[in-house]
Amino acid sequence: MAATRFLSHITIFNSKNSNLYSITILAILCTIFYLIGIWQHSLGPIPNSSSSPVSGFLSSSPCYSLHTAQLDFMPHHLPHDPTPATARVPHFPPCNISFSEYTPCEDARRSLKFDRDMLIYRQRHCPEKNELLKCRIPAPYGYKVPFRWPESREFAWFANVPHKELTVEKKAQNWVKVEGEKFRFPGGGTMFPRGADAYIDDIDKLINLKDGSIRTAIDTGCGVASWGAYLLSRNIIAMSFAPRDTHEAQVQFALERGVPALIGVLASIRLPYPSRAFDMAHCSRCLIPWDNYDGIYLIEVDRILRPGGYWILSGPPINWENHWKGWNRTADDLKAEQSRIETVAKSLCWKKIVQKGDIAVWQKPTNHIHCKAIRKVFKQPRFCQTQNPDMAWYTKLEKCLTPLPQVSEIKEIAGGQLPKWPQRLNAIPPRISSGSLTGVTGNNFVENTKLWKERVAYYKNIDYQLAQTGRYRNLLDMNAYLGGFAAALVDDPVWVMNAVPVEADQLNTLGVIYERGLIGTYQNWCEAMSTYPRTYDFIHADSIFSLYKDRCDMEDILLEMDRVLRPEGSVIIRDDVDVLLKIKKIIDVMQWEGRIADHEKGPHEREKILFAVKQYWTAPPLAPKHDQ
Repeated sequence: MAATRFLSHITIFNSKNSNLYSITILAILCTIFYLIGIWQHSLGPIPNSSSSPVSGFLSSSPCYSLHTAQLDFMPHHLPHDPTPATARVPHFPPCNISFSEYTPCEDARRSLKFDRDMLIYRQRHCPEKNELLKCRIPAPYGYKVPFRWPESREFAWFANVPHKELTVEKKAQNWVKVEGEKFRFPGGGTMFPRGADAYIDDIDKLINLKDGSIRTAIDTGCGVASWGAYLLSRNIIAMSFAPRDTHEAQVQFALERGVPALIGVLASIRLPYPSRAFDMAHCSRCLIPWDNYDGIYLIEVDRILRPGGYWILSGPPINWENHWKGWNRTADDLKAEQSRIETVAKSLCWKKIVQKGDIAVWQKPTNHIHCKAIRKVFKQPRFCQTQNPDMAWYTKLEKCLTPLPQVSEIKEIAGGQLPKWPQRLNAIPPRISSGSLTGVTGNNFVENTKLWKERVAYYKNIDYQLAQTGRYRNLLDMNAYLGGFAAALVDDPVWVMNAVPVEADQLNTLGVIYERGLIGTYQNWCEAMSTYPRTYDFIHADSIFSLYKDRCDMEDILLEMDRVLRPEGSVIIRDDVDVLLKIKKIIDVMQWEGRIADHEKGPHEREKILFAVKQYWTAPPLAPKHDQ
């Protein structure tokens, strides 16, 4: 025990000595460094040295006499600052006023290069890349926001479409009249001088337009689209089209009225719609030679008509017995034309169900069981063998009959039975339920419909103008997919042109959109749309710029959007945040006001939403002409 206590005392003594030694050495070192510091400061200032302690220490080293340059970390390759005047010049200046109604793919000067046979020169002929305009299309001086629907059905501002030609040419037919600074549309037409409403009532006496079985229609050679305008009150939506021809601005009038329309012509290529799209097709003195070219134009109408759909014809040669003198044609000529049309219709297996007064109606069969059986009698047109019936973008017309989907018995409707409107809108479309649309199931459709209801509700919370009833009328969805955006707006007083990009041909969904009772068109967004400037009040673009990355320039798509958007119109663009940041830089010099908002799920999503408004601006007033 005593030995243990002795060892403990020794250990404590050694520990105390060790601590004492450490403290002594530390004190000596501090004294040495203190003395060195006093000695350095006593040397006085050294030329070209910094005043910092570190530089003082370095300059006192044995190498202090070497020449050392100060490091410069500033960039030396910056561009010169622009002068204030240069910085304010827009990157895309306004175009000349002569381009106010420019339609790039239906340009009259370019069309002169092409064949006049079958009106080929009037179909789409788009500019080459080096011909694209890099300027913004101006609205005419005095342009006003169009009247709100339904007032717009009857009125439009003269300043917006400053053309009086149709008021003179069609004066007796009640197409359009000038009343002060407005146009008034009485609803008349070449074959319905009593007005479109009375004319539609006459059709309703022949086929049922009220029970919801007819929802989508197409008007070929539409004039100012009064037929389509007055069908809307019957819950029938018509796609109206006419060429840009001597009837100046007829489609432009339709769009100013708030009626769906496109520039188009039956020529040598298919109309930009899928097969089995329309419940009803209409021609009222539309000047299409139905009996020429082996009936190829009626064959195209057959392609886009739904099984059991109707074709309505009024005007020459129908009721030629009472009109041949007024039409400045011989009775024999008109009788022969009607006979040829009847023959073509029979060869397509159509049934003429009624002719009363100036109106004749044919019906397409609900399937092709009987039609295949009578091919021994009508050997032409043959059934098409290879072409995809839904392929319709610069696709050449063929003199062959588009076969309907197979059925198992004579009463079955080819492609599937459609519910009546409005149930049709949210019912699973037959193209999906049958499995013909690869990768899209009924559950996908239901989920997509729900998703777009939520998204549109979110849009309306941010864009109060979209939520304001009547603020917008003509809407464009640039990448419509299944039509969910349009379906979510069905209770608003708007219509939506649902565009399906042709680049998405692996999943061609436009047929689904028509089966829902909506309308749309195929479109390549590297090219201009077949419509006039200032067509749309609102444009929705979901992932368009990601889809067209490396296909064409972002600025060209934005300039086309600017062309078809009216002053004070709005845009919503959904895309990856990096894409939207690039878009934002471009629209900032296009006289758009925009901001980027978070995805409806929150800020952690890479996809963001850009909300933008095109500012109001027009061409300057024309300088007064002075007498020489």
